[in-house]
Amino acid sequence: MVTWRLSVFDAIIHGTPMAQRRAIAKAITLLESTRVDHRAQGDALLTALLPHTGKSFRLGISGVPGVGKSTFIEALGLYLIAQGHRVAVLTIDPSSSVSGGSILGDKTRMEHLSVHEKAYIRPSPSSGTLGGVAEKTREAMLVCEAAGYDVVIVETVGVGQSETAVQGMTDMFVLMQLPNAGDDLQAIKKGVMELADLVVINKADIDADAAMRAQAQITSSLRLLGMHGNPNDPHSDKHWQPQVISLSALQGQGVDRFWAAVSQFQALQKANGLFGARRQQQSLAWMWERIDAGLKQAFKQDPAVRALLPTLTAAVQSGQIAASTAARNLLAAPVNSAQAATNSIAN
Repeated sequence: MVTWRLSVFDAIIHGTPMAQRRAIAKAITLLESTRVDHRAQGDALLTALLPHTGKSFRLGISGVPGVGKSTFIEALGLYLIAQGHRVAVLTIDPSSSVSGGSILGDKTRMEHLSVHEKAYIRPSPSSGTLGGVAEKTREAMLVCEAAGYDVVIVETVGVGQSETAVQGMTDMFVLMQLPNAGDDLQAIKKGVMELADLVVINKADIDADAAMRAQAQITSSLRLLGMHGNPNDPHSDKHWQPQVISLSALQGQGVDRFWAAVSQFQALQKANGLFGARRQQQSLAWMWERIDAGLKQAFKQDPAVRALLPTLTAAVQSGQIAASTAARNLLAAPVNSAQAATNSIAN
C-alpha cells in the first residue's frame, strides 16, 4: 500500500498529463472514502503533498440555480488557459435527500473545458454536507495545487442563500446574480451578499437595462453593508471594497474585466497582509471542523453509545422521553462506562 501511495504521489508531482489526471482522481477518491484504513492512507498522502501546495489562487463561486455558473466557469477557464494558467474546477452537486444519489452533471456543461489538457474538472456530491460544498473539498483543492494547477475554482451547489462555506476555504468569494433577481431590499436580506468579495451580474446580454439597474442596486447595498460592522475602514484604499460587474458568460463578454478585478483583489490582499492571514484562519477552521466530524464519528462508534442507542431511540419515537434528555444520556454514556471500568479495576 505504501508503494501504491508513492506511485500516486509521483504521478501527481511528476507524471505526464494523462497519468497526472488519473492520479488526481485516485487521490481525491481515496480522500473522500469513509473507510478507516483509507482515511489513514489519505492523511499520509496529503501530508506528503502538503509542501507542494499553497501556490494557487482559490476562487469560490456561488449563485442560484440557472444563474449560469457552469457557463461562466467554462468561459473563464478557457480565458485563463489562453493567458498561460492551468485551471482546476471542483464542482459540487446536490445529493438527493430521498435516494442519496447525485447526478454530477456540471462537467457535461463544460464540454470544451473538460477535454482541455490544461484543465481538470472534478464533480463531487454534497452528500448531505451543508454550506454548498462537499466534505472533502479542501483536501481536493490541495491535491490539485500539488499537481501544479495555479487557479482552483470551487463551484457550490447553488440552492439559495446559505452557500457560505466556500467563503471559508477560498481566497476570493464571488456571488453570481441575475438581472431582475430582486429589489434593493432583497439584495440586503441575502446573508451571503455581505460575504461576497465580488458580485457578478450574469446574462447582461438578455436585458442590458435590467443588468444596469441590478448593478446599481447591489452596489448601493454593498456600500451600506460596508459601513456597518466592517472592521476595516470603508474609505481606506488599503482594503478591498466589494465590487459589482455585469457580463455575459454565454457571449464571452466581460470575462477579461472580471479577471482584472480578481487580479486587483489578489494584489491588494497580498500587499496588506490579509491574503496570508485569511489562509491561516481557514486552516485553523478546517482543523476544528475535522475535529468536530471525528468526535461525532467516534461517539457513534463508542460501545456504550451503541448499546444504549436502540433503547433511547425507541423511547424518543414513542414519546416516553424527551429528545434532549435522551441526548444527554447518550453523551454521558462513554463517561459513565469509563468510570464503571475504573471502579471495577480499583475494587
